[in-house]
This record gives sequence, structure tokens and C-alpha cells, in this order.
Amino acid sequence: MQAEQLEILGFIRRFPPFNSLDDETLTTIAEQIEIAYYRAGTIILNYGDLVQDLYLIRSGAVEMHRRSGELHNRLSVGNLFGQMGLLMNNKVRMSATALEDTLVYCLPEILFNALYDEHESFADYVEVEDTARLRQAVSRQGGGDELLTSTVGELIAREPVTIAVSATVLAAAQKMTTQGVSSILVLSEQGNNQEGEPQVVGILTDNDLRARVLAEGLPTDTGVAEVMSQDLVALESGQFVFEAMLLMLRYNLHHLPILHKGKPVGVIALSDVMRHESRNNLFVVRHIFKAQNIDELAAIADDVKACFIRMVNEDANSQMIGTAMAGIGRSFKQRLLELAEYELGPPPVPYCFLALGSMARDEQLIVTDQDNALILDNNYDAALHGDYFATLAKRVCDGLAACGYSYCTGDIMATNVQWQKTRLQWEQCFSDWIVNPNAQSLLNSSIFFDLDGVYGRTEWADQLNGLISRLAQRSPRFLASMARNALGRTPPLGFFKEFVMEQDGKHNNSINLKRRGTAPLADLIRVHALAVGSQAHNSFERLNDVIESGLLPKGRGPDLRDAMEFIATVRIRHQALDLEAGNEPDNNIEPDNLSDFERRNLKDAFQILSNAQKFMKFRYQPNRS
Repeated sequence: MQAEQLEILGFIRRFPPFNSLDDETLTTIAEQIEIAYYRAGTIILNYGDLVQDLYLIRSGAVEMHRRSGELHNRLSVGNLFGQMGLLMNNKVRMSATALEDTLVYCLPEILFNALYDEHESFADYVEVEDTARLRQAVSRQGGGDELLTSTVGELIAREPVTIAVSATVLAAAQKMTTQGVSSILVLSEQGNNQEGEPQVVGILTDNDLRARVLAEGLPTDTGVAEVMSQDLVALESGQFVFEAMLLMLRYNLHHLPILHKGKPVGVIALSDVMRHESRNNLFVVRHIFKAQNIDELAAIADDVKACFIRMVNEDANSQMIGTAMAGIGRSFKQRLLELAEYELGPPPVPYCFLALGSMARDEQLIVTDQDNALILDNNYDAALHGDYFATLAKRVCDGLAACGYSYCTGDIMATNVQWQKTRLQWEQCFSDWIVNPNAQSLLNSSIFFDLDGVYGRTEWADQLNGLISRLAQRSPRFLASMARNALGRTPPLGFFKEFVMEQDGKHNNSINLKRRGTAPLADLIRVHALAVGSQAHNSFERLNDVIESGLLPKGRGPDLRDAMEFIATVRIRHQALDLEAGNEPDNNIEPDNLSDFERRNLKDAFQILSNAQKFMKFRYQPNRS
């Protein structure tokens, strides 16, 4: 082999898809490659032209443009182009222009076809675009334990058995017997939703009939409404089985109504859930609620880490892991509040303890701090009640710190009197942030507009979410300001799609996957969600609402979902590897520690984020509706 061919061989074996081929095949490729040189500004391929080679960039850079003239991608050393044309009737699908003086290796069509037919790894790589390749990578996630991948809708064996709220317990018992069920859903006489359909107002179970009717000696003509369980706990059909298990453990339930967009579609029993149980389930929650003091709670922190690692090793996807970790975090807060109230006595006025940020979005991971706040009853008087809630908040925040949830460096915690407000004060505060956006209020909005009630009068949190949704959707100036604010964190890609490293001392020459990946994605999705009036908390659920609204160009929504999932997955896996190695996990990765698969797909995901930020910059302007 000549020296020039040896140099070609050494080069191509460094880059996918050639790095997966054997030496004999690589030698054949090196012997057949031709070399071409293009000066800066030269058009290499025009849309619709005949293409007969696969191009591999040896040096320089190339821009790819769509038929419309829109920039699709910038390619650098080691990148391929021309493959889609070779696969589609030899017609160029995207034009290619040398951005600078560029040297390319050309693989003739006959060699390309032979590699495609004989090597599956080569075919897999060249037959998909960047976004499709990323979608393939994402689709491999979540294929593990059924508890983590099955939705509660899959457990429903039959339609729900229902009865009107005006019925008697005798009628209910007869219907339950006839239908062979152990529970019956109670419906309102008239609809109280927009469609005018009856709504679920309660549930009656065998246990209710035994404990509340027979044991109390009530007559059979007793109304169902007098003995049914009214504080209904339910799940949407798309939620996961492990979420059902957590709810049942938390509230000691044996039956759980399942809804689809608010309408009842079935009831699952604890036995249905237990059939999906495995050793990897989240019974850590049960231990949390059995703990009698902070020391016992703090001892559970290692179990949380083990649970996180097990879920990662079971190939649970980021949404499952984020939801599970947020559920555990909520449980810690709830138990700490229960213990605090037990020691301090009942609260002098009603309150709601809020979770903010990633916990509220169900996107919490193992590396997290605490963000929380208090909503207080409008009758709250600081002089009379302030000491109680100051002590309560301190016990909870100190307890969370002992359990592994570090104090918020920005002091976004319930111990800060600035974030102890009455219902009316929070409403006025949020309204002012939306009507008069400034740098500080926009920063606050990006934190506090992800809120969830975890204890106490949690309906107050729902009401605040409704207020945010109504006001923001009608405020283009606020949305434009939020959009500009969300553009402050850009993906770590340079001009030629090369990684841009952090330069901050401790994490020098690394990439912060939260600050440069999942956080800007969450910011971007939040803006879109506010624009369409979504009241969802989770970024994936918000994105579903955005896609359904038609706000995004076709295909951009699924691309964003894949980008969010893949970046989060890489972040999660590297945190789990740190834990298994006995190291302190963080959000930073070094590209040298990434596999070729991760590196390639991360670049695709970051490019999707970059394109989405460009669209957001155009979409949200103060004078646009």
C-alpha cells in the first residue's frame, strides 16, 4: 500500500461509520478513495444534481442547505455528506458549499453500495438523518422493568362500573355484585365540565360497605353520598405503574380510578399493581413515611442513591427517573412536615408547602438542591404566626439538607421570609412579574412558575398555576421577555459543531449538561407552554400540549422531545457511573469520557436545541400576538 493510502487508512478508521469496520474492509476503502479539493465558496453539490460519491471531509468545512436555502448544518472534519442522495435515486437532497478551503475523500457509488449491503453498522449510520438517528437512540431507552415502562392504562381490564350520587348503598351493592367488582365510581347527576358530562365525585368499595355501612348498622336505603370516599385520588391513563404504586402506598389505597383527560376509563386494584412489582420498585417511599425522626430519614439517603442506580441500570428513561426522584423528594418533605407539626402542634392558619423547579416538574435527579416556598392563608399575621412558620420552615429545610438535598445557594427556600407570602400576596407578586417584567422578575418567574403543592392546601398551588397560565398567555411582552431571557444559555457547540468546553476552574474542559443542555431546553419549553396556556408541570407533558397546539413547525416538537431525552439520559448515566465508582456525582462530563455513540448523538441533540432557540427568538417579539 502506498504512503498516501496508508494516511487515508489511518484517517478513516478514526471516524464513524468506518471505525466499526474490519481492517480488510478498511484497506479496500483506502485503496478506492479519490481525493477532491474545493476552494472556499465553491458549490460542491447542487440540489437535484446527480450524485455518484459519498463525501468524507478530510480538512476544511462544508455548509449544507435545504432546498429553500435555509441552513441545515455545518460539517467539519470526519463528517459525511451525499449519502441521502445515493440512497434516493442519486439525486442531491441538500446542496453543499465549501465554507473554507476543503479537502474531501470521495467513495465511489459502487463501493458505497457494497458497504451498505454487507455491513449493518454502516447502513444504520448512513440511512438516517441527524434527527432520525437521535430518535433511534432515544427509542432504545425505557425497555427495562415493566414497572417502569408500563402505563396504568395497560392495567385496565374493563370499563368502570358507575352509579349516580343519588343512589342508595343497596343499589350500589347489588350492581357491584352483578358486575363482579370490588369498587364502584360515583358520578354527579349533572355535568359540571364544559362538555356537560357527569363527573366522578367519589368511590365506594367493599371495605367502605363493610366499615361504614354494616359495622355502623346503617339502613340499606342510606345514600351512597353519605358513605363514599370523596377526596378522590386518581391518575391519568398515561401515567406509569410505579406512580400508581407510590400513590397507593402514600394514601393506603386499594383502588385507584384511572382517568383519560378527566373522564373515568377504569379502576385498578392494588393487586393489579403488585403483579408488576419487582425488586426494583420504590418501596423507599414506605420507609420514608415510617421514619420517626430526622436521623431515620437521613439514613434513607443511601437507599435513594441505590434506587437511582437500579433504575438507570434497568434502562428506565429520563421521565421515569425524574418522576420517581421527584416523588421521593416530595415524600421527604411531606414526612418532615408531618413530624414538625407533631412536635409544634397544629398550624395556627392553613398553609401550602410548595416545591419549585425540577421537583415541581418531575425532573429531579440525584444531584439537586432544594427550592421551596410557603403559601399562607390570607388571615396570616406575622406578629402572631410568624414564629411558628419560621420554625416549621427551618425544620423542613434543615431536614432536607440532612437527607441529601443541599441548601439553595440563591436562598430560594421557605426559611426566607421573602418567600413566605399569603395567597393574595403571591397572586399580586405573580401578576406584577408578568405585567412589569424586569431582569429580577424574569429570573424569579423561571423558578417560581414551576411550582407544585406538596403538603397542606395543595389546591392553592393549582389556583396559582391557573393564574399564571391565564395572565401569561395574554401578555406577549412578558412572553417575549421570557424568551429573550431563555436565550442566555446556549448549547455547547462551536461554529463547526465541535464541543465548546467550560472554563470555570474545577470543571475546566468539560460540558455542563444541565446548564448547557436540559436547563435551556426546559426554559424554552416553558415559554412555549405559557404561550399556549398549558398548565402541565413536566417538560415532556408541556411539550405535548405545545405540539397539540400547532405552535411549532412540523416535526420540531418530536425533535425537541428526543433532544431533551437524550441529553438527560447521558447526564443521568454519568451520574450513576460516578455513584457506582464512589465519586461525588455532578452535571459535568468530559467529551473524552463519552462514547462515539454519545458524542455523535449529543451533537445532534445540541443542534436541535440551537435551531429551537433561533425559532423562539423569531417567534416571541413584543409586537407579535
